[in-house]
Parts: sequence; C-alpha cells; structure tokens
Amino acid sequence: MHLAILGLLEQRAPVGRETWRSFWDELGDGSLDRAQAVALLTSLATRLPDHETLRHLLDSLAERRPARPADRWPGTVNVVGTGGGPRTFNISTASAFVAAAAGVRVVKTGSRAYSSSLGSVDLLERLGIRLTSSYEQTAETLERYGIAFAGPFVYPAQLTRLARTVAPLSMKPFGRFLNALGPFLADLPVTAQVTGVSAGAPLTGLRALAGTVTDRTLWLTSNDRGADELLGFADNTVHTNAGDEFTVKAGELVSSEGGFDDLAPAADPASAPDHFLSVLGGAAGEVATRTVCLNAAALAVASGHLTDWKRAVEAAEEAVRGGAARALAERIRADQARPAARAGGAARV
Repeated sequence: MHLAILGLLEQRAPVGRETWRSFWDELGDGSLDRAQAVALLTSLATRLPDHETLRHLLDSLAERRPARPADRWPGTVNVVGTGGGPRTFNISTASAFVAAAAGVRVVKTGSRAYSSSLGSVDLLERLGIRLTSSYEQTAETLERYGIAFAGPFVYPAQLTRLARTVAPLSMKPFGRFLNALGPFLADLPVTAQVTGVSAGAPLTGLRALAGTVTDRTLWLTSNDRGADELLGFADNTVHTNAGDEFTVKAGELVSSEGGFDDLAPAADPASAPDHFLSVLGGAAGEVATRTVCLNAAALAVASGHLTDWKRAVEAAEEAVRGGAARALAERIRADQARPAARAGGAARV
C-alpha cells in the first residue's frame, strides 16, 4: 500500500509533499491499482487529515497544473461553497447572477450534486448555460456578461484520473472530501473568493488552510444554522485569510423573518430552471430574495466593488426587483442557444 494511504490511516504525522508527488506519479503511470485509489478516497472522505497534510496535498497538485494567465482579473470574485448543509435552492449561483447584474465581476465554480439534488453544474446545464473550457474563454465571457461559470479545466487533472481509476464506482460517496476541498482546488486568477462552509465541513481545518492562501482575499462564511450561505435569520461569521473575523447578525442587514422552508429547492428537478428564474426575478418570496441579496452583497464587498454592506444589499435588491438579474440569466441562455439553433436549422436543410 502506498505511503500516502498508510500515512492517512495512521495519522501519526503529516503526509509530506514528496509522498503525494509519488502517489500522483504512480497514479499517472498506471502502477497504482483501483483498490489503492478507493482506499485513498475512502480515508479522505471518512476523516479529513490535519491541515499540513492537506496543504501538502494541494501544493503537490498545484505544481502539476498547466500555466495559467499571470495577470489577475481585477475586481473579480469567485463564489463556491462546501455544500452539505440544509437543503435549499442554489443560493450561491443565484447570488452570482444578482451580484453580476449589480456590477460585480463574478466567476462561479462548482460541481455536480454530491449531497443535494442539483449541484450548480446540474442547474446550469438545465438552464442551458454552458461552462467555460479555458482561461481565455472565461475571460471573454466575463468581459461580455460580467459573469462566467468556469468548467472542469480549473480543477487538477489528477482528480479526473482518480475518477477513472475507481470506475465504475461513482465519486458521489466521496462527496464530503470533494466538497470540503473543492474551493481550494479551483485555480483561478481572481482577486477575491467567498466560500460558505456548512456544519458538515471541517471549519477549523479549512480556516488553517485559508491562512496559507496569499494570492487573493479569501472569506470563509459560517452560521449558527449550519448552512454554507449567509442567512438573514441566522448569526453569520466571516473568517478572512488575513486572520480577521466579523459577524453579520440575524436581522442586521435584512429581516430575520423566515426559515429554511422559504429556501427549499424546487420539488421536481425538472422545474428547477423556472424556480431559479423566479428567484432571480424576486417572485419566489421575500425570504428567498433577501437571502440571495445578502449573499450578493458579500460578493460586492469582498471584491472591493462596494465597501458599505447596506449599500451593497440595496444594489442587489435593485438588480432583482428591477429585473436586471433575471434578464442577465435569460440573455446568456438565449445567446448560447443561438449557435445550436443555427446548427439544427442547417442540418435540416
């Protein structure tokens, strides 16, 4: 059994970068069998190791990445959560659209569902909005719409190799590990990142990891209701990678009325796109609107687009109630549907 797996099982000392390098080398040349790949993922999903081991793991993956643009995308924020909290509609995806409609430059990363009925990628697919496939395309999409949804290219290729190695076993059983580390795995030249941490994620370990991130402003948000989003009806804490911490209390910026029943996902996944668009248009109830606007405000402040939280909430509410947020989503899906429609028409001729 590989030393990386033994180190995870024994938990006596951090697993070093050289050990992880060896693991990825053996995975890449095919000398690591399926049983060992499953053992590694099972160990990580059962109990996340110490933050030093996780830092070495992340660094060993980062050094294998292809080159990305050296220049950062100024004023751009990535929003991605750990998942695993109470069942809600895709709040972070909605907040991304609302923030972008309010003038914030947003790149959204995410995944298919591991612990929910629809992950952000599943929802976007149903909406007919495509993920970008390169840094160049992401930058172009960001310039055109003020928002982009980055595809799998931002994640280490070794994760894809792991998935192929354990096949036909699904990666879904390992969702806890993938959700927790996913926000640290995406490689984007943004200047800020907001990551919601649910009660099911190891906040202490993730805070330690966040403290080692120096190339962007990083906020980890948590609350006393266990969700990986800011909630108007909860006390929320924001932890920054600079070591600061502040609280957004229940009712401080938006009303504290409501609960998770007001944030429930669509009953039928097939109706999720219509429900999502109703959220963006402010037609899914006041609690849903306030929640999305509070999270959009966090993106505006973290990115430096605005400095005043109350003004940020107001700007988000204007984007929802004035129709800009829904119009942005409908514009993107319409633009991306046109090439397919033309291709279909040409095929029929």
